[in-house]
Amino acid sequence: MLPDPGVGSGRAGGLAVMSPANFGMVMATGIVSLAAYMLGHERLGHGLFLLNNVLFAVLCVLTVLRALRHTRAFFADMSDHLRGPGFFTTVAACAVLAAQYMVLLGDTHIGMLLWAAALVMWFVFTYVIFTVLTVKRDKPTLDRGINGGWLLAVVATQSIAVCSTLLGATTQQPYRLELNFLALSMWLWGGMLYIWLMSLIFYRYTYFRLEPDDLTPPYWINMGAMAISTLAGSLLIENSAEAPYLSSLQPFIKGFTIFYWAAGTWWIPMLLMLGLWRYVYKRFPLRYDPLYWGAVFPLGMYAACTYHLNQAMGFDLLSYLPPVFFSLAIVAWTLAFVGLLVSVARQGFIRR
Repeated sequence: MLPDPGVGSGRAGGLAVMSPANFGMVMATGIVSLAAYMLGHERLGHGLFLLNNVLFAVLCVLTVLRALRHTRAFFADMSDHLRGPGFFTTVAACAVLAAQYMVLLGDTHIGMLLWAAALVMWFVFTYVIFTVLTVKRDKPTLDRGINGGWLLAVVATQSIAVCSTLLGATTQQPYRLELNFLALSMWLWGGMLYIWLMSLIFYRYTYFRLEPDDLTPPYWINMGAMAISTLAGSLLIENSAEAPYLSSLQPFIKGFTIFYWAAGTWWIPMLLMLGLWRYVYKRFPLRYDPLYWGAVFPLGMYAACTYHLNQAMGFDLLSYLPPVFFSLAIVAWTLAFVGLLVSVARQGFIRR
């Protein structure tokens, strides 16, 4: 169970306030697993895949229990500007797990079921959450109501694009064309959504006072959203031979894929400097938060997206980056997982 920091040790209390962003650990574990497999660490990739199935199943059970036992709190989160976007981790987690089944096991049947579930949840969460946040009467100011977690909507959208492309590569015509078209549409929409949301986030950065506790870990999604956009674009390039309209759009897709990768790369030094400002200069306490998985995911995704970018574009000059960022992702994943175990033990969710 993953209660928010500061929650008491009561079991019901922890379930009532469970963060909707907890599926971020499935996202993070899944992409680290895929990156390990891509880079030749097959045993590690399969081990993390098995663990990810357990994490996904446990979180699904806990989420259903929360929805049944604490229905009001569950649906209230959807109208909360800070907690609402956390539901998009469920979509991305489902799609990442689908990708694991298709890439690691070659199982398109389970992959298709998870892809379909992710697509349905994407539609529901996208239109319910953004509609509710639009029409609600009492709204926070921009500096109190937006953070990097909003970009989880972009990650969820691009995860559908990635999953659709992988599924299309193993599907016969005419569904292959339709899946690639869906992937292309979601890739384009995710890019547009990033521009909208990042404009607001960058405005909040530069024109409102930033306190250490405002700089939450999901700000790493600033980079992660661009990394998964790069991955989706690279896969579209690799599969362009299977769809004539993708072939005709190759120059456009290649240009925007490099643009996404460059934008994500720009964020890395900036985020590192902001992290030093938060934890070293401002001495902000470092304690476990479910949102830290939102910092693990971008590192693993950057390794995976750069690997596929190299394959799609022949960029051998970038070949040293995937192993470096994979190593960083492994370290970050280990620290987050240890923090999870310590947090669970401290709050009384592990019974002797």
